[in-house]
Amino acid sequence: MTSYDWLEPYLLSLPGAEHDFKVEWGWDRYMVRGKLFAALCKPQGMKDEQYNDHVLVNLKCDPGRSELLRAEFPDILPGFYCDKRTWIAVLLDGDLPRELIQELCDDSYRLIFSKLPKYVQKEIEEAQN
Repeated sequence: MTSYDWLEPYLLSLPGAEHDFKVEWGWDRYMVRGKLFAALCKPQGMKDEQYNDHVLVNLKCDPGRSELLRAEFPDILPGFYCDKRTWIAVLLDGDLPRELIQELCDDSYRLIFSKLPKYVQKEIEEAQN
C-alpha cells in the first residue's frame, strides 16, 4: 500500500470526474468532460533527473501561485511534459502533506471546470444534487 492510495478515489469524487489510462504515455488521466485536470505517472529513463523514478501528479495551477509553490516546496516541480507555466508536478513520494495535495487537486479541478461552457457546468452541478 502506498502513501497516495487515497488519491485516485479523491480525484474521482470530484463532480463529473472521469478516468482513463493513456497507454502510450503510461499516464492515469483524470478529466472533466474530456479536459485534463490531473495526470498520475512515474517517469523513467528521463534525462531530467528531478522527475526520474518519482511517482507524481501533474496539476493545473495559476502561474503566479506555481512559482511560489515551487520556491517553497522542493517536492513541487514545473509540470512534467506539460506547459511549465500553468502546470505543476507534485512528487507523491515526497514529504508534502496530504491536505496540501488535496488543495492543489481541488484548485486544478476548479481551474478546468471554470473554463467549461456554462451549460456544461450547470449539467454537472445538477447531476450532483
